[in-house]
Amino acid sequence: MAKEITAPVLGLALGILVLFPAGLLTRSAWQDEGHVMVNQVAAEHLPEGMPEFFRQAVDRLAYLGPEPDRWRRDSEFTLKTSQEPDHFIKMELAGDISSVRSRYEFYRTLYERRADPEARGDVPADSLLPEHVGLLPYMAIELYDRVKVGFRQYRALARAGGNTELVEGNIITYAGWLGHYAADAANPNHTSFHYNGWLGTNPDGYSGPGIHGRFEGDFVRNAGIGPRDFTDRIGPPRRLEDPFADFLGLINESQGLIEQLYRLDRGDAFTDAGTETGLEFTLERLAAGSQMLLDLWYTAWVASADE
Repeated sequence: MAKEITAPVLGLALGILVLFPAGLLTRSAWQDEGHVMVNQVAAEHLPEGMPEFFRQAVDRLAYLGPEPDRWRRDSEFTLKTSQEPDHFIKMELAGDISSVRSRYEFYRTLYERRADPEARGDVPADSLLPEHVGLLPYMAIELYDRVKVGFRQYRALARAGGNTELVEGNIITYAGWLGHYAADAANPNHTSFHYNGWLGTNPDGYSGPGIHGRFEGDFVRNAGIGPRDFTDRIGPPRRLEDPFADFLGLINESQGLIEQLYRLDRGDAFTDAGTETGLEFTLERLAAGSQMLLDLWYTAWVASADE
């Protein structure tokens, strides 16, 4: 668990973040290589019981892993700014959202806290805007539901002897996009206030800006990480009883690793080709994202038969 930040320092640091939101300080999450690998490995572990069209879509699903990062160019300003908060959530600011099940309910809770100085404390009001706190779990579950709806329609058309080609395309597209956010949730940088440099009190000498790209991009390439390096860490898919809770569990797990990430970085674990410990940490996070994605795909398929 990350060390507690004193309220005045937290308020100052959050005020700085209002001026420099996450999208301006970081590069693409896991960058293309990591997102492709997470989707590819999940797709290669699809069980026989899932539809053949989906099991044969490994290349397409892998290609779609980085797709949401392709929407982040300044030349598409409206698209870029409207969806960037979907890539992260700063759990130190979000608080306990286990019972907050939709993005609009989440908006309401944030605006209620902004309007209540006692509840807000020293946190600047604008730091509790959705675009600064992030919306990652809501984007992911919205896409999960789209995949489930697609599978439901696929089943109905298949039973009626109809043409399933169009809905198959929808399912693959939404499933590929979902993989992007599962990978983001497995990355500690995408779950924490400390997303690109340690903010607030820093007695342990943790790094400043630059860790984000160094960990998830430069190191992944320099270490030559490939899908074969973590495919054996993926188990059989399981049906999730509560996909939102399980996805939030992955986010909380990742956020709980943020200080470990910074300790490793302080020891040059992600510099150039890094260290064995840095490699192990990274492979575990990639595998965690891939396992979550596989479980979400499988759950969407199985649950679609219940409705």
